[in-house]
Amino acid sequence: MVRAKRLSLLFFLFFASQVRAELQIEINQGVENPTPIAVVPFAWQGVSSASEDVAQIVDADLARSGQFSPVSRRDMLSYPTRESELFFRDWRAISAEYVLIGRVNVGSQARIDFQLFDTTRQEAVGGGTVTGAVAELRMLAHRVADSVYETLTGITGAFATRLLYVSVTRNPDGKDFYRLTLADSDGRRPIVLLEGRDPILAPAWSPDGMEVAYVSFETSRPAIYRQNLRTGEREQLTNFKGLNNSPAWSPDGNSMALVLSKDGNPDIYLLDLKSRALTRLTRHFAIDTEPTWMPDGKSLLFTSDRGGRPQIYRYDLRTQKIDRVTFQGPYNARARVAQDGRNVALVHQREGRYHIAVFDLVTERLTVLTETSLDESPSIAPNGSIVLYATKRGEDSILGAVAVDGGVRFSLPAREGSVQEPAWSPYVTP
Repeated sequence: MVRAKRLSLLFFLFFASQVRAELQIEINQGVENPTPIAVVPFAWQGVSSASEDVAQIVDADLARSGQFSPVSRRDMLSYPTRESELFFRDWRAISAEYVLIGRVNVGSQARIDFQLFDTTRQEAVGGGTVTGAVAELRMLAHRVADSVYETLTGITGAFATRLLYVSVTRNPDGKDFYRLTLADSDGRRPIVLLEGRDPILAPAWSPDGMEVAYVSFETSRPAIYRQNLRTGEREQLTNFKGLNNSPAWSPDGNSMALVLSKDGNPDIYLLDLKSRALTRLTRHFAIDTEPTWMPDGKSLLFTSDRGGRPQIYRYDLRTQKIDRVTFQGPYNARARVAQDGRNVALVHQREGRYHIAVFDLVTERLTVLTETSLDESPSIAPNGSIVLYATKRGEDSILGAVAVDGGVRFSLPAREGSVQEPAWSPYVTP
């Protein structure tokens, strides 16, 4: 077992690396007639001045969803922090349909109390309390946004989640420098887990969100590693001759699907993470790659060109039967399954361009979501509402995001360099 450098620990990493790796948010498209909501500045009670503007974080989350139009603080007629201070006429006067108020109390821990009001019905429709470590105040604010989002849309929020991605910068000598980066869902608080001149590929999350897996070329050839986010410990899982690629944790966390070419052509294997036993799942002269699990853990989707061109296939772990899933278009690859087990995000080729599409496993309908031409590496938010992917903007790669219904779009370019290989975390129990 290899212990990661101390820079791998979550909260004490290179500050310079954090600045370079930070993502920006650019909202490109929202729904028609987004819901007006006023997020009033939260009251602060603590031994020091406010370390985070909780209301601003919530405001930005709701705006990024594309479904809400937050009211500017300049237009607010008052700043209530308790129900007794709230006058609904003030908010109807500025056309705010909902008002969120709250208080932050910081001591040995952080506590946020909040209430959501409907200004037309003049009553509370939501609210609650979130608590946690002071250092995690931003994440607590994201949890408030999740609660508001779910109350008003009926969809579980995904703001209190994290992103993995690979950032690439080029020095004046023309050499690339790679960083595996962890950040909040809004791109803030970037933390570099691994950095160096060797390529890093295919980051993946464990189902409990406590570990990540990825491919690193630090041994001069691709090898698969797992890394504990709390302790920083790293462990090399495979380093066979040839390909070692596409790690994908099983839903129960006990095994990992991966791609190896140690026996000839690239095939899908299953690695038992306790015994280290390897089971070969596919045996074909074609290329089988990019496995992803169905949420029930009973089958896998993967990419294969066994039919002549890359398409998505399903492998049943009980029967060992393989069935072709996609037929529309000459190219479908890199499938990622939503938690509902129905929608599959993938890369689809149409008229020579590579787009992000969603394939419905029930109706077999394929919907193209993007209009750019070099889109890759889709990853679905744990609530199934947004697909994150990598795309090109000029010479750089950036991250793009699009709702599964195509109604909301935003971009997450890096402040410097390129970003690629995104992976959205599962829900993590606070």
